[in-house]
Amino acid sequence: MNPSHITRRGLLGRAAAITGAAIAASLPASQFLASPAYAAAQDPTPAEVREAVRRAQERNRRVLTGKPSGNGWEMERVADGGGSVYTRPVPGTPLAGIAVRMGEVETVLVHVVRRFHYEIDELRAGDVVGWRSPATVRKGLAESNQASGTAVQIRPGHYPSGARGGFYPQQLLVIRDVLAELDGVVRWGGDDRRADEALFYIDVKPGDKRLAKVAAKIRGWSDDPAAGAGAPVNVFSSSRREAAGALAERQRDAA
Repeated sequence: MNPSHITRRGLLGRAAAITGAAIAASLPASQFLASPAYAAAQDPTPAEVREAVRRAQERNRRVLTGKPSGNGWEMERVADGGGSVYTRPVPGTPLAGIAVRMGEVETVLVHVVRRFHYEIDELRAGDVVGWRSPATVRKGLAESNQASGTAVQIRPGHYPSGARGGFYPQQLLVIRDVLAELDGVVRWGGDDRRADEALFYIDVKPGDKRLAKVAAKIRGWSDDPAAGAGAPVNVFSSSRREAAGALAERQRDAA
């Protein structure tokens, strides 16, 4: 193409695309799609591009830590503040919502909380703690995963960190069944060396295909009234107990 035929609009469009790609590489998808850079990229001026970059960088400084939690997901400084962690509803429960990482993590952890509510003990408002500030978690323990929005504590006051034996045998059967149903992408803190029986957390790294597969399975259950959280489940069936037992052995060995 003759350089003289390149219009100012074309040059700006190319600059915006390059800048947008750079911003996208440094931002979680949810942030980039909501960013001024994305909107301005239709036909920005250089000043608009610079301002979009400045705002994205400022948001990163405010939200992101650059440090992983125990399971490899990045910890975030705030919830409901432009990052990946937001307060999400838990249908069928009295909970106002839980702060978790949006997307597949949310789908899986909300499912855990709902099955706990329906099959172990009814939850009340305030019973579940999701995201916690990185400054409030112990980095060497699995509770650090709460700071990345990839873990929840259910009734932490009832099941204090370091204590074991908080659940009755039949309740444990349900916990094991839930973990097996999720193909091991969630780990129970009761299996950790330092027990935290209130804690349930994502046990795969970002981008692991198993998480996407399990989340898709859960979403598919929403179209079937005989499946998913709240549907009748026979946790005593031989096949389910066998799968739960095998997973429990693997996860205990990994402690």
